[in-house]
Amino acid sequence: MDEQLHLSEKEFSLFCDIATSFHTIRDMDEMLRDIFRKITSIFDIEGASIALHDPENKEFYFIQTVEEVDGQKQLRTKSLRFADHQGIAGWVMEKNRTAVIDDVSVDGRFFNGIDAKEDFLTKSMICVPLRTRKGFQGVLYALNKKNGTFTEREKKILEVLSGTIAVSLENARLYGELKDHVHSLEREKRRLEDQVRSGSGFNEIIGTSRAMRRMFDLLEKVIDTPTTVLIQGETGTGKELIAKVIHYNGPLKDKAFVAENCGALPDNLLESELFGHVKGAFTGAISNKKGLFEMADGGTIFLDEVGEMSLHMQVKLLRVLQEGQFRPVGSTQTRQVDVRLIASTNRDLTQEVKNGNFREDLFYRINVFQITPPPLRERKEDILKLASHFLEKYAKKIGRPCPQIAPYTLDLLMRFDWPGNVRELENEMERALTMAGGEQILSEEFLSDKIRTLADDFGKDDFEKTSGRLKDVVQKVECRMIKEALEAAGGNRSQAAKSLGLSRQGLLNKVTAYRIQV
Repeated sequence: MDEQLHLSEKEFSLFCDIATSFHTIRDMDEMLRDIFRKITSIFDIEGASIALHDPENKEFYFIQTVEEVDGQKQLRTKSLRFADHQGIAGWVMEKNRTAVIDDVSVDGRFFNGIDAKEDFLTKSMICVPLRTRKGFQGVLYALNKKNGTFTEREKKILEVLSGTIAVSLENARLYGELKDHVHSLEREKRRLEDQVRSGSGFNEIIGTSRAMRRMFDLLEKVIDTPTTVLIQGETGTGKELIAKVIHYNGPLKDKAFVAENCGALPDNLLESELFGHVKGAFTGAISNKKGLFEMADGGTIFLDEVGEMSLHMQVKLLRVLQEGQFRPVGSTQTRQVDVRLIASTNRDLTQEVKNGNFREDLFYRINVFQITPPPLRERKEDILKLASHFLEKYAKKIGRPCPQIAPYTLDLLMRFDWPGNVRELENEMERALTMAGGEQILSEEFLSDKIRTLADDFGKDDFEKTSGRLKDVVQKVECRMIKEALEAAGGNRSQAAKSLGLSRQGLLNKVTAYRIQV
């Protein structure tokens, strides 16, 4: 190194930090924070920043800056963009030379459009080109020397640093592009796997109760249409499964089906996930990314828990549904898409509208055709089939024989209210199978405490006297449920039949068959 450029301890530490940034490309934010803070301290300046070049749009965009505010150095993330022929950065790119300016107010190259948008006044600067073997990456700024003017030594130090910084930024960009590509491949793999799994149709939804038959009738009517569907039901009732059945049995079955849980991400991440972003839209946005709406173009997008969306995101969703247009984060251009929307929520959106938590115009836009999957407590006659299905599923998965459900075990399953619905029953059966080991009969001792406590109120004696045949068990459970329903309805047969999901005549037939005294 030039003998005129002997490094102080602080300067040497700065060089070491930037050199090690090669190994920290997974956290570019942290790398830039450390570099900028040391530059501002060592050079005794008010701020440092980097503007990267976007050759596709012929623009520069800022990614991060450290500026001194009230004596405190603060990190700011800028999303500002300006044309690449403007300002000192444009001159540096064109000339491939460092610019040192002690007073920007008398330099005709200076573009003050950035200062006008930010609470920062640029007085002096060094602007250094960032280049690698692949070409021009952007510029590094050192802003506002506090005492005196920038020196030739400081210019040389920044020029030496710029090469390492440029390579580190390029490595981070390549790593980000690779990560985004892998993420896209994983999403496409999940979509194809869902398509294979969901291709069989209605038999994926288990249930023969009257409530389920009503829901199947609704599904039949909407499947062959592009109508927007709102699935409004309790957690665990299989809303995403219903959405897949609608998509994979309709005219869009060969198109994309993409899903997103709107309650799982904060606003900024959800907006990027749904609408995508352009390079430089925010720190870490080192490449363009397609959003789910663009990926679903021509197919179906399923927005789970849409009731969890903030009012800010609701406005953006409404625009897509009304006009078929959206704008990626950080972009000035709109994209056009044609997608079918299926939304779901476990909230009462009518009440949410009244409470001011959900936009009324968006509610009417998504509530075109509503499907309400019944909670498990309203279709208890499906419990035996569901429980048997889940036992077979997990027995096959772990390589164990599938046990039979003991009569008293079934009675306890029927008595439980299942606040978590089908998902809770599935988890219970997986746990019970694990607890049972290799037992051939699934007795009540293998159930969780929350269900076994029901045995404290209802004895086991009657069940021990009952034949273990399925028909006998089902008849006994039906008889008990009918008696309880009639008692709760005060003997009103029509009301009892409705609560059981039966027709009035169907209830009368069972009352006669079981010789129930009313």
